[in-house]
Amino acid sequence: MLASASKQRLALLERLGVRPQKIKVVRIDEQPLVASKGSGKESPRLLVARLARSKAEEARRQLAEEGVLLSDGLCLLAADTIAVCARRVLGKPSDREEACAFLQKLSGRRHRVWTGVAVCNDRRSHIRLSLTHVAFKRLTEREVEDYLDSEEWRGAAGGYRIQGMGEGFVRRMNGSHSGVAGLPLFETRQLLLSYGVL
Repeated sequence: MLASASKQRLALLERLGVRPQKIKVVRIDEQPLVASKGSGKESPRLLVARLARSKAEEARRQLAEEGVLLSDGLCLLAADTIAVCARRVLGKPSDREEACAFLQKLSGRRHRVWTGVAVCNDRRSHIRLSLTHVAFKRLTEREVEDYLDSEEWRGAAGGYRIQGMGEGFVRRMNGSHSGVAGLPLFETRQLLLSYGVL
């Protein structure tokens, strides 16, 4: 079962030969937590792990209310992706103006993309993380406007999609292409193997 509304995550999962029996869309608060004693917000690593885990737990809770139990042989997968540039977490932009600000911040710079994958059933849960370093070309004003007009930025961490026009902005990448797209296939495959799905 997949806890995600992302068509891209579904397509990536199918590349592993997995077709979810059910898709459960859940909504959670994706804002970073403020750490205690004034030490700032939670780290990107902890944030993306918490968000993936929270999505899985909320989907499992909703399924239990519907009488669906995740016994052996059944499991639930959830994931979350964030981009981080100069210590600022860039989640999904809320509107065109914020997407524009994200693209301008990423222009000509390197950033990190974290994706957390959580898999659980009624007895256990596990999380794997993927970190990818991405370097963008310097974007012209026209490139930014054209990209915003494309609407690809909607619902995309950092305001761009690596699996679309956004890939044309990438000068270098070190890590997982599928992780930047929203579901790192290596980590996902290892988790599903451990749950007997593959």
